[in-house]
Amino acid sequence: METKSRTQYSAYNTTVGLISRFMAIIMGYVVRIVFTHMLSENYVGVNGLFTDILNVLSLSEMGIETAISFALYKPIAENDIEKQKSIMNIYKWFYRAVACFVLFAGLLVIPFMGVLIKNKPDIENLTYIYVLYLINSAASYLLIYKKTLLDAHQLKYIGVVAKTFSWVIQDIFQIAILILTKNFILYLYVYIAATVISNIYISKKTDKLFPYVNDKDVQKLDTQTKSDIIKNVKAMMMHQVGNVIVNNTDNLLISGFVGIASVGKYSNYYLLIGSIRHVMSDAIDGITASVGNLGVTEDSSRVKKIFNAAAFFNHWVFAYAAVCLFELLNPFVELSFGAKYLFETNVVLILCINFYIYGITKTGKIFHNSLGLFWYDRYKAVIEAVINLIASLILVHNFGVFGIFMGTLISTVLTTLWVEPFVIYKYHFKECVTGYYLCMAWYFVQTAFAWAVAHFACVRIEKISGIAGCIPQIALRLVIVTVVMNGIFLIININNKNFRFLLAKFFSIIRVGKSGKNGVRR
Repeated sequence: METKSRTQYSAYNTTVGLISRFMAIIMGYVVRIVFTHMLSENYVGVNGLFTDILNVLSLSEMGIETAISFALYKPIAENDIEKQKSIMNIYKWFYRAVACFVLFAGLLVIPFMGVLIKNKPDIENLTYIYVLYLINSAASYLLIYKKTLLDAHQLKYIGVVAKTFSWVIQDIFQIAILILTKNFILYLYVYIAATVISNIYISKKTDKLFPYVNDKDVQKLDTQTKSDIIKNVKAMMMHQVGNVIVNNTDNLLISGFVGIASVGKYSNYYLLIGSIRHVMSDAIDGITASVGNLGVTEDSSRVKKIFNAAAFFNHWVFAYAAVCLFELLNPFVELSFGAKYLFETNVVLILCINFYIYGITKTGKIFHNSLGLFWYDRYKAVIEAVINLIASLILVHNFGVFGIFMGTLISTVLTTLWVEPFVIYKYHFKECVTGYYLCMAWYFVQTAFAWAVAHFACVRIEKISGIAGCIPQIALRLVIVTVVMNGIFLIININNKNFRFLLAKFFSIIRVGKSGKNGVRR
């Protein structure tokens, strides 16, 4: 198989990821519009609630994929086929156990459904609907373990293409079913079928590229590697518990304390915010395996240079996207789903701030995981989860939905925002992290200033122009935010070494692409 440079692999993975995510956004948006108009808001709320319940159960995966990916980077770099086979064999049995656990634990949730849903909606076959969601969740773990081998070989784009194709076909069938029958059960059958078929395809594709993955003659994994994997799985289990609680309990809290209708509102906002977040995440996730390869083949100074550049990139794109969301979300939601689905401005603001903070921490998460530093901050995620739950439960009584999202912000700022960079600098770069903190503080100041100017410009120009209507408002605000945010950032950062490094990388990719040659591995 042809070998490319890390830069090329990262470019392929990022480009395909972005195209895939844009297609998913467009199709998902169309599906949600049809969904909200063909079914009641209670179905919208139930869809969000059941998804979050099963995301909570996914903590049983314990971060196994991340730990296994890290274990694969070195044998892949050394072309150690036997060790790759041994690691994938143990991974296969891990995931089969997880699928069984998710199915069993999910069934145990059924008797407590009345507690999880405040003002239980009048929906037929509610338990059966939940079971279908559960079957899809359990099925998602079967065969898909082979995708990790693709990802570790920096071939993530192959699995992304397969998933994208299945999503498009799935969405087309689901739209047709909703329009023609309004049958939510058939809608879920398509959901399950798409999951199973795409997993089978990815499995077969991996078999073709790496036929040794199905060899029956597999050596027993050496004691040291097995011990390292188990140690990292234990650490990632704590990280996974924290991440699941912080990222997937909002709908549970809203349902339990505010009501299922508000879950429906949030689901629409999450569709839009989550879609943009996934686009931006895919842009940086494309470098994950390359960072893993970098960590086992290059010195820490090279890794640090890439880390700082990635942090700068995330600051810029997530800040721009956050301000776009703040200015565009409400008119977009009103246009798409109706005024009854709107949140107040303060709720939209806290959602957008959380979105930006997520982006700032994304770089740390990728490098933290790709460099195998799970163990050093294993308690961080648990502490973050406890803070999140306590803060949300306290604030929801006085501030409602806003209080729940404020709890998420508080827990992230007190933990993830500073802990993961600290671990990376201390244990991999072996340097003081203060310089990085000061740099991030400066990025926050840039964002706050540019955000304030962009919002002021939107309000003033819109008032002067007298433009009314959702579509003209969206178009005008998008232009204003794009010009103001990127203009201010460009002026401030024109001499920033990370900005110049990224520009050089971009032009090197263009040159390599035009020449058709594979560059040096770098």
